[in-house]
Amino acid sequence: MTKFETKSISALYLKKVDREEAKLNKMKEVTVKELNGLMASNADFKLIDVREQNEFEIAEIGGELIPMNSVPQNVDKFPKDKQVIVHCRSGKRSGDVINWLEANHGFENLYNLKGGILAWADEIDPSVQKY
Repeated sequence: MTKFETKSISALYLKKVDREEAKLNKMKEVTVKELNGLMASNADFKLIDVREQNEFEIAEIGGELIPMNSVPQNVDKFPKDKQVIVHCRSGKRSGDVINWLEANHGFENLYNLKGGILAWADEIDPSVQKY
């Protein structure tokens, strides 16, 4: 692991990509209704949750848990050959992860879950605990 990889993604992202530049490159998003449709149709995509383990234990909607700060060591778990939907609690951390992966690893197939698991609880499944 390099010194570069030991820092948080937020810190790496801020150093590598200017936030104004990132705003010019509009991030791709998927709504919770669109995600629900993909799940129902058994579409070929990967769902990745970048929250922490303790958050995952409170509420989860499927997908693979790769906490945000472990993403640099797990870039290989993000396929480049199919749609990857990244989510967190609200969409902020997943957005930072996507920006970092796009800027540093050339990803073009990443989608942020708009509103995160909170939107899922509001619009799809109220049994998912909000925290």
